[in-house]
Amino acid sequence: MQLLPIPCPADQVPDATGTERFNAAYKAAKDAGVTYVGIERRGRSWTVKTDRAPGHVVTVAAACIIRKAVVRLLLNREVRNHASAGPDYVQLNGVASEQRARELAAALHSALYGDPEPLARAVPGMSS
Repeated sequence: MQLLPIPCPADQVPDATGTERFNAAYKAAKDAGVTYVGIERRGRSWTVKTDRAPGHVVTVAAACIIRKAVVRLLLNREVRNHASAGPDYVQLNGVASEQRARELAAALHSALYGDPEPLARAVPGMSS
């Protein structure tokens, strides 16, 4: 599997639907020592996942903006209530389309690597 750029553009976020594709994408990220990012089809909706690489430090500011984005997505009902946004792992369930899932995944990945602007654009209305 090809190593993804950091941050990963939306069109290159891997579709990790199914156990085999998820395992391959996750293993590739972990073997390369980079933060995992991927999307998965779940019935009629999509799930976005990120998992911080062991050596990657997420700043307090990045973690804060990610939490704010997840809250805004929940309030807007763009994701289901069982979304999670911990310091190491983010999972957004119930995203309506593949395109939106890719946009959110790329924006989260960018925020994890210190650039919050794509996330602020993808999730407008976050309070500061």
